[in-house]
Amino acid sequence: MTDAAMLKVVGLVAGYGSAPVLNGVSIVAQPGSITAVLGANGAGKTTLLRTISGFVRTRSGQITLDDLSLTRLSPDHIARVGVSHVPEGQGVITELTVEENLRLGLLLRPRAARGTALEDAYRRFAILADRRRRLAATLSGGERQILVIARALLSAPRVLLLDEPSLGLAPRVVAQVMGLIRQLRDEAGLTVLLVEQNARSALSIADRGTVLSQGKVVAEADAADLAADVGLRRHYLGF
Repeated sequence: MTDAAMLKVVGLVAGYGSAPVLNGVSIVAQPGSITAVLGANGAGKTTLLRTISGFVRTRSGQITLDDLSLTRLSPDHIARVGVSHVPEGQGVITELTVEENLRLGLLLRPRAARGTALEDAYRRFAILADRRRRLAATLSGGERQILVIARALLSAPRVLLLDEPSLGLAPRVVAQVMGLIRQLRDEAGLTVLLVEQNARSALSIADRGTVLSQGKVVAEADAADLAADVGLRRHYLGF
């Protein structure tokens, strides 16, 4: 895995049609950290990730990966410079096997750099090694979420964008997925931007947190400080 990078968003305005969804959003994900993006449905969290990834056009503002501007790059170019996006909904290809899904992640690496990456992934994710020949359709929801994260890591990202990885999972499985994300930070030094409806779980593993409401940043602080702010939690985070 390559060195982690700083992801910086400044004054971002973006959206669909005539009305912007994001109105001047600024956020910094420090290298080797987990930054949680929180807020109610419709706050703009998914739009933020889709804009960073190039799927939604930036109307104004800047997005940078270290010193490289991502603002006008295509989604493919953004992925190739080290930003990997895991969208909401456990996006595995169910007609393919586990290994075939994983091999898709290798396509963004130069052939000479692929080496033992697949076997390394199996060592990290033993549950996938046991199921490598099975169709992805046979996996549980938690196993599918692990598969899409593992596939994203095979592209050797510098920044990992995760959109609602706990969606639809049982509490026990949510804890496992959150533990995996924390492990990626601690052991691999990966920079993670984590969008989550489950604010309690996200703040338990994050270093920093940003709260969005109606497309604007309403709070930004260390994760522990956000979790301790009772008024903020009740008003914006639902716990």
